[in-house]
Order: sequence, then C-alpha cells, then structure tokens
Amino acid sequence: MQAATEETAVARAVEAYRQAMLAGDAAQLAAISMDELTYGHTSGLVETKAEFIDTVTSGKTAWKSLLFIEPTHCVVGDTAVSRYTFLGENESAGTANRLRFSVVMVWKKQGEAWRLLVRQGFNKIL
Repeated sequence: MQAATEETAVARAVEAYRQAMLAGDAAQLAAISMDELTYGHTSGLVETKAEFIDTVTSGKTAWKSLLFIEPTHCVVGDTAVSRYTFLGENESAGTANRLRFSVVMVWKKQGEAWRLLVRQGFNKIL
C-alpha cells in the first residue's frame, strides 16, 4: 500500500512540473527541483537548475500545449523514476514547433516532498 501511495505522490509531482512548465511558473519550478538538478534535452544540452528555470520563464519560448502520454512511476525507497512521452506545442523565436520525444526523470524524496534531480529527454530509435 505504501508504494502505491508514493507512486501517486510522484505522479502529482510530475503533474505539478507539467503545469509549472505551461504557466512559466519560476517559483513552482524552483520548489519542485533540487539545487543539484541536471536537466537534459534531446539535443544533448544539459542545464543547471537556474538555467532550466530561466529557459522556461524567460519568455523566449511560449508553451501552447503540453501532454505527458502514458506516464509510469517506480518508487524504490526515497528515489523514484518517471517515464513518459512528451507531446507539446510551443512558439520560439516566432516559429511554431511540435515536439514528441521520450523522457526519464529521477525524483528524490526530501521530507514529505518529491523533488526533481534528473530530467533527460531522448528520441527513440525505431
């Protein structure tokens, strides 16, 4: 029963992250991210917590839609792994973009909160 409860809590943290991305909410992104965050993009770019938050909240990119398809969550002690397909539409530098790729996230439990430690986007090889 405890594992199911923790998986539900991780699912809520992933949804809070998704909502904060859509809203460009720096405070919420900071609250759910560990200071040691490494945020990897499909391009190979890896950002720190501060760089990631600046990228999302600077206004350079505006998210129009953002869905996380078929999410899964696995909790082992105070660590959790989330996986999903990222499906989104944004506008960046006046260009509309449609994105679809896979994501893996690593969460650590601190007190009662799950906080993001690692996020890596990647393209599946077919």
